Amino acid sequence: MKISNWLIIAAILPFAACQDPNAQGDETEHGAEASMLKYTLVPFSASQAYPDASLESMNYIDGHFEFGVSGDSYQLGVQTPDAGAKMCANSAKGQHIHLIVDNEPYSAHYTEDFDYDMPDGTHYVLAFLSRSYHESIKTPQAYILEKVQAENKNFTSSEEVTDPMLFYSRPKGTYTGHAETDKVMLDFYLANLELGSAYKVKAEINGEEHIIDEWKPYYIEGLPLGENTIKLTLIDGSGNPVNTPLNPVTRTFTLAADPAESN
Repeated sequence: MKISNWLIIAAILPFAACQDPNAQGDETEHGAEASMLKYTLVPFSASQAYPDASLESMNYIDGHFEFGVSGDSYQLGVQTPDAGAKMCANSAKGQHIHLIVDNEPYSAHYTEDFDYDMPDGTHYVLAFLSRSYHESIKTPQAYILEKVQAENKNFTSSEEVTDPMLFYSRPKGTYTGHAETDKVMLDFYLANLELGSAYKVKAEINGEEHIIDEWKPYYIEGLPLGENTIKLTLIDGSGNPVNTPLNPVTRTFTLAADPAESN
């Protein structure tokens, strides 16, 4: 039995009617908006996993930190196996602890115990395990966060922190040469929250706004040489800053050309 051409046309028309006439225009508009951005954020590929890496304890006595680090596969002071594939700044000293006091830049420590000059007063102290290329290990057992009272280079009291909190980690310092400046890692640390509909991170890169709703490291591409500034703000589902300690946080860092590469 032959099917009439008119029947075929009639069958196709309803499907055509369901198409959004503005769909292509919307895609063009979004594409144009994205193309106007100076910088792009590209998520990292999956990194070397350390599911059993644990920061078990933190003590500060007479100006000296002592941490308990455990895990069959994670060790301080060694290179992370996939460091070469990440194509970003990497520490020649290997894996380490990131120590952040309040809103200050982190200090990197390659052993479980070290001297540290802690000022007297009340502080938020965050420590977490890091890969050699400075990417944090984002598991519940890989960090310690405490609100402490420090006096005469000792903790006189400490308490659990229950507020949702955001801490800036990278970028930091000076990056030199194409290998370090073409792709710069953005990494931060979260406590007592999950990103999604309720919380997001607003990253303002040299004033340009990017909204992040998934906790992972990102490559920043397109940064200029010279000084750059990043401001991170923990925001709620409506886009308002969350009323929580140390929020927001701003850092500057520098990208520099390698004179040897210009020869």
